[in-house]
Amino acid sequence: MLTAARAQWWFCGDLVNRGPDSLATLRAIRALGERAVTVLGNHDLHLLGVAAQARTLGQQDTLDDILSAPDRDELIDWLRHRPLAHHAHGHLLVHAGVLPQWNLKQTLEYADEIESELRADSWQDFLVALFAGRSPLQWDTTLSGTDRARIIVNAFTRLRLCDCHGRMELKNTNAPDHAPAGLMPWFDVPGRRTAGTPIVFGHWSTLGLKLTDDLIGLDTGCVWGGKLSAVQLTPAQSPRPVWQIDCPMAQQPGD
Repeated sequence: MLTAARAQWWFCGDLVNRGPDSLATLRAIRALGERAVTVLGNHDLHLLGVAAQARTLGQQDTLDDILSAPDRDELIDWLRHRPLAHHAHGHLLVHAGVLPQWNLKQTLEYADEIESELRADSWQDFLVALFAGRSPLQWDTTLSGTDRARIIVNAFTRLRLCDCHGRMELKNTNAPDHAPAGLMPWFDVPGRRTAGTPIVFGHWSTLGLKLTDDLIGLDTGCVWGGKLSAVQLTPAQSPRPVWQIDCPMAQQPGD
């Protein structure tokens, strides 16, 4: 049994840009070494895009301290070597979701495709091409090149809602009961091929804490004045201890 000093911590991504001290957060998690497992979120990729000159800083971004830090290059290099998906101890960790068409094996293979690009010497060029468009939104095994990479990245880092065929809708951030007609949470699509595999995810603050046998949704709106939530991973049939702390509002809705 692991003691608290040896416990491993899993983070659902968005280590940066979700509060006032992105630099300290990134340094603290990196300092945990192998005790920290974190996947890339959309805000982490945004930081990598800015560092690669593939994106520009937004007015509400809190990334200046990282970009001007003396250890900037080391932090960026560490971040771009984080995975998009991590599977261990019977649990799958992602930032946002998994397309319902993918099984576990495919999910890990598709994540590996992107991880290889981000870890290559040409990672900046990859991000320039990735951020140059928004489509496609529908998965097809025949997709290749940047189109294939873009839909994989969007699924792992931005997915909330899709239709019954798995076509993504990436603009709506409302809770599931306010989803537009014909759309549903990615995890509710009939025939989802990762059903039965416990998936740990974040990204969806209006969803709130969601705990079922195969879903552990942890985004409880910390940045909006909600709570920061942590769950101890246990076998699906066992109760999962939950810890939550109240958070001051770091951003206003619409930021």
